Amino acid sequence: MELRQLRYFVAVAEREHISDAAENLHVAQSAISRQIANLEEELGIELFERVGRNVKLTPIGKNFLEYTIAALQAIDFAKKQVNEYLDPEKGTIKIGFPTSLASFLLPTVISAFKKEHPNVSFHLRQGSYRYLINAVKERELNLAFLGPVPTKNDYINTKVLFTENIAALVPATHPFADRDEIQLTELRNEGFVLFPEGFILNKVAVEACKSVGFTPKISSEGEDMDALKGLVAAGIGVSLLPESAFYDATPRRTSKLTLVEPPLTRNVGIIYPINRELSPSEQIFLDFVSTFFSRLSQFK
Repeated sequence: MELRQLRYFVAVAEREHISDAAENLHVAQSAISRQIANLEEELGIELFERVGRNVKLTPIGKNFLEYTIAALQAIDFAKKQVNEYLDPEKGTIKIGFPTSLASFLLPTVISAFKKEHPNVSFHLRQGSYRYLINAVKERELNLAFLGPVPTKNDYINTKVLFTENIAALVPATHPFADRDEIQLTELRNEGFVLFPEGFILNKVAVEACKSVGFTPKISSEGEDMDALKGLVAAGIGVSLLPESAFYDATPRRTSKLTLVEPPLTRNVGIIYPINRELSPSEQIFLDFVSTFFSRLSQFK
C-alpha cells in the first residue's frame, strides 16, 4: 500500500468523480484508476461503486476513508514535525480564532510575533466556538484562541491570557447615550442586537440578562462584530460586546457604557491538545503569546 494510492483514494472519494480528482491532482485519469484498482486488489474489497459517470463509496469504503484521512493527517503532521525540528524558524503555524477576536487580538499578536520570527508563516482558520474546540480535538488545528476559555478536559489544555470587561453599546440617539455607566436591568425593555444562537457571545449575553431577571428581546442578529456595531449605530437595538471590540474606537453614532451591576467579564485564552506535542514553531508561538500578555498586564 502506497501513500500515493491513499491520496488518490481520498481525492476521488471527496469528489465522487475520477476525472475531477485527476484534474485536481494534475495526473492522468488512467493513473488514478490504475492505482485505485491496485489498492482494491490489495485490500480484497471494492471501495467504490459506479453511479452513472460518478463513483460513490461502498459502505466499507466509507469506513476505510475515515481511517485513511486520519492516517494521512498523522503522516503529514510527522513530516511537518521533522521539517520544523530542522528549522523551527521556517515553520507554519495553523491557528484558529473566532470572529470576536479577529479585529484586534489576532493581528496584534501576529504582528508582534513576526517582528521576532519573520520567517514563520501562519495559516489562519476562523470558526465558531464549538468548531474550534472540535478542530483541536480532531487534529485539524493545534492552537486556537477562544474567549471565554472552555473548561480543561481530557483532550485540550487551556491557558488564560487576559480577562476583559463586557460593555453595553447603545445608539447615540438613545436616552442612556450620555451616561458612562449602566445597570444591566435598565436594558430589560430594549431590543438586543446579538450574535446568533450557538455563538458563545450570544450565550454570554443571554445568560447575563437572565441572571438579573429578564430574557433579552432580540431585534436582530449578525455573525460579524462590525455588522453588530453597525446595527447598533443604525438604531436597530443595543448590544453587549467585549472591550476588545472597541480598542480601535467606539463606532460612530454609538455610545459605550460600562456595566456596573452586575459587572460582566470574559476571559480570553488559547487552547492546545493534551494528547500530542506541538511542533517547534507552535511551541515558540505559545510561549511568545504567554509572555506577550503577561507583559501587557504589568502595564495596566
